[in-house]
Amino acid sequence: MTAATVPVLETRDIAVHYGGIKALDGISLAFHAGAIHGILGPNGSGKTTLVAAVTRLTPLTRGDLLFDGVSHATTAPHEIARRGIARTFQTVRLLPDRTVFDNVALAVAVRGAGTKRSSARKRADVDDAVERTGIGSLLARYPDELSYGAQRRVEIARAIARKPRLLLLDEPTAGMNRHEREEITGLLTTLRDEGLTQLLIEHDVRMMVDTCDHLYAMNFGRLIASGAPADVVRNAEVRAAYLGKRGEREHA
Repeated sequence: MTAATVPVLETRDIAVHYGGIKALDGISLAFHAGAIHGILGPNGSGKTTLVAAVTRLTPLTRGDLLFDGVSHATTAPHEIARRGIARTFQTVRLLPDRTVFDNVALAVAVRGAGTKRSSARKRADVDDAVERTGIGSLLARYPDELSYGAQRRVEIARAIARKPRLLLLDEPTAGMNRHEREEITGLLTTLRDEGLTQLLIEHDVRMMVDTCDHLYAMNFGRLIASGAPADVVRNAEVRAAYLGKRGEREHA
């Protein structure tokens, strides 16, 4: 495998077991540069556990994780961001006693720790993330003053302000209306076109089909389908696990 074809992120037979519960059980995935990879599956299928494992917040029972071809299965969680991985959470995690500006700026400060990046460059990174996510009017406000959708935007801004090589998005449009979801979809597409590799978890099947370049489907901690998004959502096992009988009729 040449350097050009090494996935940005690769999981090799990873498993996370809690006693007899197999939250993940033998997941092998490859996320290639400059593409949006989606993971589809019902609640409890292991999607969020996968993200937690990739970011080292959850230890592996077995398997390996590779970032740019180098194992980081034992990397300390606090080192993940410095290696170029950023994420949003299924439940918004903003600092409640800091303004929106401070929440975004802190991400830049963490990424730049130990480097000689100028204050002007750091501020430019914050300004770019703020502009991209449309939160300029919210900078002086605190998270608990914002709608859930606005909090989601702040969390996305904080993640992209880090200028990551890999962005993990766990239900980033939850709590947003249709117009807001379309704006976020447009942002993710733009970031993809600029070369940012992304992993997207969403329950909105249409958004996943329209946005993702490659789609994986999971159920009960295992991979059940992989391929072009339109093909994956037509897969009989995926329909049964995620879309149900109604989905089978709609996608027949």
